[in-house]
Amino acid sequence: MTHFMKINNDKKLYTSTDGLFRTGKVLTLSACHFIHDVYSSFLAPLLPLLINKFSLTLGQAGLLSTVMQLPSLLNPFIGVIADRTSVRYFIILAPVTTAVPMSLLGLAPSYSVLILLLFITGMSVAFFHVPSPVMVAYLSGDKKGKGMSFFMTGGELARTVGPLIAVGAVSVSSLEGYYPIMIFGIIASAWLFFRFHDIPVQPDTSSRLSLVTTFQELKHILLPLTAILTARAFMNASMTAFLPTFIEIETGNIWIAGFGLTALEAAGVCGALSSGTLSDRFGRKQILLIALVAAPISLYLFVYTSGFLRCLMLFATGFTLLSTTPVMLAMVQENAKSSPATANGLFMMAAFTARASIVVVVGIMGDHLGLSAAYCISAGIGFFAVPFILLLPGKAKSLKQNV
Repeated sequence: MTHFMKINNDKKLYTSTDGLFRTGKVLTLSACHFIHDVYSSFLAPLLPLLINKFSLTLGQAGLLSTVMQLPSLLNPFIGVIADRTSVRYFIILAPVTTAVPMSLLGLAPSYSVLILLLFITGMSVAFFHVPSPVMVAYLSGDKKGKGMSFFMTGGELARTVGPLIAVGAVSVSSLEGYYPIMIFGIIASAWLFFRFHDIPVQPDTSSRLSLVTTFQELKHILLPLTAILTARAFMNASMTAFLPTFIEIETGNIWIAGFGLTALEAAGVCGALSSGTLSDRFGRKQILLIALVAAPISLYLFVYTSGFLRCLMLFATGFTLLSTTPVMLAMVQENAKSSPATANGLFMMAAFTARASIVVVVGIMGDHLGLSAAYCISAGIGFFAVPFILLLPGKAKSLKQNV
């Protein structure tokens, strides 16, 4: 058997070769992904309050976000660990180990404790996001794209409503008093334990690969995807990091700016929900190509239109730009024959590196050329993803053929 896991469910031996889509368990993971990512989205909306409480400089405030994201650099090594142990415990514990520190930010007595809480959160986030797509792919059978769409919809929806939940909780209970909200993360972990504790997911140690060997096995996928992620990151940084600033400069209305970001993320939810399922039917490369040709065109039109048409282009940009991750995750898992968690760790490290570095570049372009010009340049760079999409291989052979 070529796949690395076996599942015993209701005394019946299942493997990923049976092609079944286990809807209930996929939806459970997707719902818990939503709950988990709601907590990890708390920092940005609470940052102004933390700046005031601890009298932070902007540099110190920026370091908080960096500390939280720093464990992402360990993603490949976390993947190696996940390929050698039972991944279900990483996934089960993550909601509670993210919810607790993020709910205690207001009670932190010092800046150093704040950094510690955010580092713990970052580790929890990494240990959840590396193995969970592997579990989703495994439970999705022959419909990995559909499974990734469900899973990523949870994350996109969390980024849409998470800041509102954080602000609402603090408004009701104060920064120091919102900590009871951690209860939902505790419930999510208990729910995951109830649903997955009896699923003995064990690695096949006879086929596990080292980090270097996994990269060599998947470089035909990972290298083009890294180039695609880099080109996409310019558009992603423009829209997710600087959209409220762009709209506020254009309109002078901070409420419209906030609504614009919410609309973008809502469009991303729709895109994430549909793209993976469509890629199951029409092919991964085809959906990636359509999305990453449409995204820069929509971004250009967003800059140069106004009124209802600008709103439409904002939605189109969010729908196409934020819909590509489920497709790429499905592609990685289809081709990761022996070490799927390690492969996902490599992919996520590439995504993090591209996102973290290019947002600074886009900011510099905005400072010197203006955000409109930065948006147009980012859209132009987005077209460079197209030739690398064409370099990607077609759909991997079904595992049924390899048994």
